[in-house]
Amino acid sequence: MNNSVSNTARLLGAGLRALLVLTLVTGVLYPLAVTGIGQGLFPDRANGSEITAADGKVVGSSLIGQAYNLPLKDGQETPEPDLKWFQGRPANGLGTNSVNTQYELILSGATNRAADNAELVQWVKDAKAAVVKDNSVDGYTVNPADVPADAVTSSGSGLDPDISPEYAEIQVHRVAERNGLPVAQVDKLVDAHTDGRQLGFLGEPRVNVLELNTALKALVAGR
Repeated sequence: MNNSVSNTARLLGAGLRALLVLTLVTGVLYPLAVTGIGQGLFPDRANGSEITAADGKVVGSSLIGQAYNLPLKDGQETPEPDLKWFQGRPANGLGTNSVNTQYELILSGATNRAADNAELVQWVKDAKAAVVKDNSVDGYTVNPADVPADAVTSSGSGLDPDISPEYAEIQVHRVAERNGLPVAQVDKLVDAHTDGRQLGFLGEPRVNVLELNTALKALVAGR
């Protein structure tokens, strides 16, 4: 009987020691090591790829898009885009979010509709008409054939932070007019924030909308 109790006590003691060691290694040392390596080698990515404004305030992440809309008016269910800013891709995702008003999504995801779905086809037609209307200003008219796909369709996640250079260029005249800036100056801003293919051959050229609008805000404020 005494031997049995003694063996049980030894087993419990060994189990407790193993638990404490594993907790220390996996719950303390490993996270600290990974955090230290991340902060030392990749501080920007480790901190969420933050984008800061000229005043040093964090305005978002380069990995997640933001909506640039006007406040809702009485009786409105869908906000209108604030056309003084460059607009990102449509965000037709899986649901609504009443907490995070920066995006109308509670879950990231695509529309889950086939290419020949009547509702999706109508969304695309309406989006193209809106792009043409919103970005056609005096002396510049958008050709519907020039509207790129990313201007009228959401991405697989619905949170894409980037747009194509073609979509950015379509918006240059409108943004310049709304902010009282020369077209050439806004066009130069887009060129400065256009990234090429990763490693020279992966993906497509892209423009990060949040970074571009942050630079635009600083440009307008510095006039």
